[in-house]
Amino acid sequence: MVADFIRDSPFGQILRLINRNRVLQYPEEKPEFKCPAHYSGSTSSEDNLTNAALKRKEDSQDGMEKPERNVGHEPAEPQITLEESPSRRPEDMARDVEKADSSSSDGSSSSDLRRTASLSLQRTRTLPYTAERLAADQALSLERTQSKPIVTAKAADGTILVDWYTTDDPENPQNWSQMKKFFVAFLIDLYTFVVYSSSAIYVSSQLLVMERFHVGETKAALGLALYVLGYGIGPLIFAPLSEVPVFGRNVPYVTTFALFTILSLPTALVDNLGGLLVLRFLQGFFGSPCLANGGASMGDMYSLLYLPYPVALWVSAAFAAPALGPLLSGYAVYAENWRWSQWEILWMAGPVFLVIFFFLPETQPSTILLHRAARLRKATGNEKIKSQTEIDRQGIDFTSTVVEAIIKPIEITIKDPAILFVNIYTALTYGIYYSFFEAFPLVYPVLYGLNVGETGTVFVCIVVGCIIAMVIYFSYLNWYVIPDILKNGLRAQEFRLRPALIACFGPTVGLFLFGWTARESIHWIVSVIGITIYATTVYIVMQCIFTYVPMSYPQYAASLFAGNDFIRSLFAFGSVLFSRPMYINLGIGKGISLLGGLSVMGIIGMWLLYFCGAKLRARSKFAI
Repeated sequence: MVADFIRDSPFGQILRLINRNRVLQYPEEKPEFKCPAHYSGSTSSEDNLTNAALKRKEDSQDGMEKPERNVGHEPAEPQITLEESPSRRPEDMARDVEKADSSSSDGSSSSDLRRTASLSLQRTRTLPYTAERLAADQALSLERTQSKPIVTAKAADGTILVDWYTTDDPENPQNWSQMKKFFVAFLIDLYTFVVYSSSAIYVSSQLLVMERFHVGETKAALGLALYVLGYGIGPLIFAPLSEVPVFGRNVPYVTTFALFTILSLPTALVDNLGGLLVLRFLQGFFGSPCLANGGASMGDMYSLLYLPYPVALWVSAAFAAPALGPLLSGYAVYAENWRWSQWEILWMAGPVFLVIFFFLPETQPSTILLHRAARLRKATGNEKIKSQTEIDRQGIDFTSTVVEAIIKPIEITIKDPAILFVNIYTALTYGIYYSFFEAFPLVYPVLYGLNVGETGTVFVCIVVGCIIAMVIYFSYLNWYVIPDILKNGLRAQEFRLRPALIACFGPTVGLFLFGWTARESIHWIVSVIGITIYATTVYIVMQCIFTYVPMSYPQYAASLFAGNDFIRSLFAFGSVLFSRPMYINLGIGKGISLLGGLSVMGIIGMWLLYFCGAKLRARSKFAI
């Protein structure tokens, strides 16, 4: 319903705050609401369960177990009672649920099983690629076809743990309709596209900035480089911020995107280079939350089996957007002036921000349940009602979370060779990608006589490569990976690297083809084909790597992705500054050949990771 979209959106939450929750009410706030008996204080014998979440909290204080670090969701117990093994098939897990509904070997009721599975899923969704997550997803998918009440756990001290009311609770993002999920995912993709395209949209203005402020190429290139650096630093802050359920996804999204949109106005009006560079850095910094948390938002809504589809679409929005930036601004800046590229950012960001502000619902389950617990306490007067978050986060301050998010990826990168390779390889490919924004202006206008606008159209080949890669990757998922998982369960993590074993040759081939055919005697389409090969294969390799990392390091996935984004952006920042002098001094052929030679390390590393990955994980204290 539209009313639910508005109620759960930032606008709706602000409106509710102003009117003291008298408008756009939740069910718990309406007079006709009937509170489930186990929340109002009437309990049965089946509710007398040991609260494993409280026990784990005590254990962590004794040094036996530390809270898991994951973006957006809090650990929740008790764990799922189904037998969990990577080799077990999902249909076997589903049968276990049916058997448990009729009778349970230990005497527990089916409602106990549903309660346990539901609570476990809150935790297992923090581990996006594990057999445990697959088991929970498949078990609960059977229950969502029926509306059955979920009885929550109650501790000896009377604490009642808040959960979903029923197996098909509409407040649970996993239960949203496909149309609602698609709409929310589309908004996040659109948000991501605006932020990423705003980086390279500046490229068309670079020569005019040099003329206006009387500076050299390196200083003018800082307008792109600092923006990239900004959205590399941002996730180190905003990724842990989204872990605090009191903020959830929407608070970082909306507040920072509002600042991004507002900053677009002075960026288009500023009349000195120093101010322009500072504002460009701040734009990148405040635009970064979608880059850090977009994938986590998809994980909130989609089950493990089909999560790769929305994540791949989100990645494609990020991958293709910089390539379209020069095309969006190429003709406008020369028809008007250099400021038009920055005006276009405002024209893109403004409408997208308004749609997000009015219609983007919160997707983080722990945040939704945290607010539900507060409403239930008010409705029942029972202060013992608590969410898992309120139990788990006692004694954990936000500062320590941020520090761990910054330190942990550095520690793992230094100590774990697999992650060291992944970070170096992705940084190299990302840096090469951004070096194209300096290489193309030295090739197509100089050798083929294209103007700035026409040079911007050359970047469309990267979008074409992205589309080709998506068709290949989606076909691989649909006709091979998903049927194999349904039949055999999750295989070893290295299984997901198989497409990359072939694709890893593509970046090297594409670079050499581009570098040595970019000359007047050879038609420009040949060099464009080289870039298309590069884009197609890099996309496939990145998808495989970004699946492998959370499968192998699930408890550190959020930290590793934030750290990887920082390292990639740091290398891209340097690439924007060193690539033009390198291409001018060495020539396009030799400069690209140098980068192509470095990309050979990716071929060697990918094959070593595939064959030796299991041994490396066995020796690593971080991997699973």
